[in-house]
Amino acid sequence: MHWLGKTQWLIGLIVPVMLLALWQIVAAAGWAPPSVLPSPVLVINTLVAMATSDELVEAVRATGFRMASGFALGAGVATVLGGLCGASRFVRALLDPLIQALRSVPSLAWVPLFILWLGIFEASKITLVAVGVFFPVYLNLVSGIANVDRKLLEVGRVHGYSPLRRLLRIQLPAALPSYVVGLRGGLGLGWMFVAAAELLGATNGLGFILDDGEQTGRPERVLAALLLFGICGKATDWALAGVGRAAVSWQDIDAQAGKN
Repeated sequence: MHWLGKTQWLIGLIVPVMLLALWQIVAAAGWAPPSVLPSPVLVINTLVAMATSDELVEAVRATGFRMASGFALGAGVATVLGGLCGASRFVRALLDPLIQALRSVPSLAWVPLFILWLGIFEASKITLVAVGVFFPVYLNLVSGIANVDRKLLEVGRVHGYSPLRRLLRIQLPAALPSYVVGLRGGLGLGWMFVAAAELLGATNGLGFILDDGEQTGRPERVLAALLLFGICGKATDWALAGVGRAAVSWQDIDAQAGKN
């Protein structure tokens, strides 16, 4: 099925187009009132109006800044702690129980604490996003390093590699595919957390548009914001997936899949 790789993006459009057509049919037939389900045309007109007034650019810029800052912070801390816990049984025994316990805390439960500590401005929102990003990256990196083939580690020991050199030259490269999966999972959670952060107190951003649409009874703004979240999330995931494929190209996964 070599043709699948060339047309995969087109196949991925089939279901969204069908849902869009169904949405238009339902709205045009009046099966749902406009106050509940506005038509796609009205949502598109809302997006155009937002773009014309620069509201769209400002909202994407504000949310993108919070998302990028939180992702960098969460992924950075997760990479350091995940690398240490994956490489050292002692560090894992010391830190992993606490991290696993914190992972069970609901996302919204962090909000009051962050507001008390950091205020209601950008720092608390960025920190909340970082919390969402941290756990998938950490868990996948620890798992990836801990599950490295022991034969590879023995080769490193035979060649006189120090523990740090084994981590940098053997364990981290071998764990890279799992790490990329964690980054993509963290990115997805980051978009959910930034929406929650903006819903709970923001004067700009896509989450603010969501809240404003709900408060003012304009569902077209709510749907427009949801659509923008989906587009931004998919675009960033596509970019990260591309970087990940380049980073693990030595695995030749696609070629092996094509042979099978």
